[in-house]
Amino acid sequence: MTEPIVIAEGLHKRFGATRALCGLDLAVPAGTVCGLLGPNGAGKTTAVRILATLADPDAGHARVAGYDVARQADQVRARIGLAGQHAAVDQKLTGRGNLRMFGRLYHLSRRDARRRADELLERFGLAEAADRQVEGYSGGMRRRLDLVASLILRPQVLFLDEPTTGLDPRSRGEIWDAVRELVADGTTVLLTTQYLDEADRLADHVAVVDHGRVIAGGTPDELKSAVGDRLDVALADPAQASIAANVLIGLAGAAPELAGGRLSVALTRGPVRLVEAVRELDRAGVDAADVGLRRPTLDEVFLRLTEDAPGREKETVR
Repeated sequence: MTEPIVIAEGLHKRFGATRALCGLDLAVPAGTVCGLLGPNGAGKTTAVRILATLADPDAGHARVAGYDVARQADQVRARIGLAGQHAAVDQKLTGRGNLRMFGRLYHLSRRDARRRADELLERFGLAEAADRQVEGYSGGMRRRLDLVASLILRPQVLFLDEPTTGLDPRSRGEIWDAVRELVADGTTVLLTTQYLDEADRLADHVAVVDHGRVIAGGTPDELKSAVGDRLDVALADPAQASIAANVLIGLAGAAPELAGGRLSVALTRGPVRLVEAVRELDRAGVDAADVGLRRPTLDEVFLRLTEDAPGREKETVR
């Protein structure tokens, strides 16, 4: 069996009194997108920094493309790209000038740096803006240029740390298209994000991080299946919320969440037939405008898995 291209085993990292990582384990197969999800302060960025050789773990070890990130950092750096949370390009240079500069910093010849810059600008839709100063670029264009700059050496593994934070939907879509194109060419991507729809659309595998360790992992569908389906009830009369909630507690064994006259509950006891739910609500005199079963969203999976995190609460009706 082929070894994963990114492996982390028992990573620990402390900053003063703060424990950023507490035994984080991760394995990413080559040619895939792994989405690293977690609340603020969960340890996602610290994990990426260690894997990208920007920080050393206090304990544990990690390998990228077969090389140890601590003992063989130069070998790792020659095989990875990194785009952080904030664009690192020079605002006063043109897009073309930025990429040529990065090429020279990566020790490409002037000729090869020019050729690689032109190739990347054309491939990722920046050729028309290539000779404009970056300070005149939109936020999405700057982020795309930053992503392109991380590809100068054709990395085997690309680390993207919240690459679409603050971007509008169109710009986010452009970044997603660029990531898909890279993976189609064989690049492995480790993506940290707080946008659950981003992970749902891009990731082959998702690892949920909380309090410095991976608490769940699998494909988006596997995680949704593990949490279980949900039963949703839209009330014709919101005043009946408490009565309907009692019915759902009896069916599902859990208190439902309430939002704008709609109740939603995870089916923790297993599947419930829709006809059974309708019958029980009718017996209780609840006037339901709509009753439905559905798979949970990745947002709901995330909240369920991290519901014990400090400050994370949800409204329930009892």
